[in-house]
Amino acid sequence: MLVSAAVCPHPPLLVPAVAGEAAPELDGLRAACDEAVQRLGEADVLVVVGGAPETRTYGPDAYATLQPYGLSWTAPDHPKDDAEALPLSLSIGRWLLHRQGTGGDARYEAIAFDAPPEECLELGRRLAESAERVALLVMGDGTACRSEKAPGYLDERAAPYDGAVARALGRADAAALADLDPDLSRELQVAGRAAWQVLAGAAGGGGFSAGLLADEAPYGVGYFVAAWSRPPYGC
Repeated sequence: MLVSAAVCPHPPLLVPAVAGEAAPELDGLRAACDEAVQRLGEADVLVVVGGAPETRTYGPDAYATLQPYGLSWTAPDHPKDDAEALPLSLSIGRWLLHRQGTGGDARYEAIAFDAPPEECLELGRRLAESAERVALLVMGDGTACRSEKAPGYLDERAAPYDGAVARALGRADAAALADLDPDLSRELQVAGRAAWQVLAGAAGGGGFSAGLLADEAPYGVGYFVAAWSRPPYGC
């Protein structure tokens, strides 16, 4: 059963060493991510979920890396010779856990960026059923079309889309996340749609309290941070 979830973005610039002199611009977002991860609490299983070119499960030897972004950092420090590298979303997730001194025992699940909603929801249900107490760290960015300097240029549909996602994350509204349109999401270059729908599937009928900790678009890309938790039985 899903007992808690943290939702965070995965831009490489979240890592100060990658951002360089621009690092202070994301200090608030970084702090919100730290708080969301800290709110995960204890669980039997911690799963990091993020978008990638293909849906797949990564084994325990997989390693996080930021080498494609000019940083020699990996986790663990010395991966096995035949180990696989995690995609960006999961590598940033591992980096966030590493900041808290955790992540070594986490599981890593990639969901294809273009996976149909039902596939995402089904993966979420399976993850929620994998242990009595499951926590998810869900990695995903919003639209990349919030300004003229954004990667996808300015699209007037982007702000309403991101606003709907922010409301859903802030209210633990799994149904609203499940209803996100994959075609519109693709047109707006949304990197988090599939991962958020995995969360929706894991959350099931709801019963969560939630907090939206950040809703920003500093580079024309929507970044959200949220924390969900299921109240203890009897409360």
